[in-house]
Amino acid sequence: MKTKTKAAKKCLQAFIFLFFFFISALSYAQKSADRQLEKMPPALETDFALSALPAQLRPGATVYLLDPNKGYYVARKGSNGFVCYVTRTGWEWAEFRNDVAAAISFDAAGARTTFVVDRDVAAMRASGKFTPLQIRTLVIDRIKKGIYKSPARAGISYMLGPVMRTYTGTAASNQVMTMNMPHYMFYAPNITNADIGNIPDGQADGPVVVNPDTPLLGKGKGPFGYIILTVGEAEKTKIIAANKDLLKRLIAYKPYFKAEGRM
Repeated sequence: MKTKTKAAKKCLQAFIFLFFFFISALSYAQKSADRQLEKMPPALETDFALSALPAQLRPGATVYLLDPNKGYYVARKGSNGFVCYVTRTGWEWAEFRNDVAAAISFDAAGARTTFVVDRDVAAMRASGKFTPLQIRTLVIDRIKKGIYKSPARAGISYMLGPVMRTYTGTAASNQVMTMNMPHYMFYAPNITNADIGNIPDGQADGPVVVNPDTPLLGKGKGPFGYIILTVGEAEKTKIIAANKDLLKRLIAYKPYFKAEGRM
């Protein structure tokens, strides 16, 4: 009887081990699947990335494309100091989504600083070695150590693309939305809406400070903040009309590019 009992216990232990091994393997596979981004068609990704810039800057800009297995790489070397790419991961929100995509560009000052963070985050996600929370923790630690710094001078990030699918709030809210909102972003490290007189809590009918880093680092300690100014209605209409073919291609590629709202 004791022999049978021991055998039964061993069988049960083996079953429990296999069960948890299976659950762990399944969980890892699910996390890996979440981690893995789909490669955009290069021509579409290039045109989308370039749409972030004013037309006169596009010929001389450096274009980065995303290899989901490695990270960003130079698809076209530019000459005017501007870089453009499609951002796919918002590190502040500590999650891996497959439905975030926004065309963004930086001048030379932003290319040396802010873009580096997005580049490193994309590489970490692609490696499969980090969870979203680990990536956020690493970025915050590097900011505190001075590895990641604010742009050294005043400058601009153009986001003049006809559509973007991105987060709508701070890191406390994981809401994502597709919208038509071409806009200009001026570097404003450690600045709040109160500093520019946009109170209470940032009104959207004028320049507004956006800094998702602030809730994570503390008030006045967000190095990657921006003063955002949307283009006028007439200019937005022109941008959307000029990019109607790009919009059709994006929507045909992924239906989530169909805008939910015009902001």
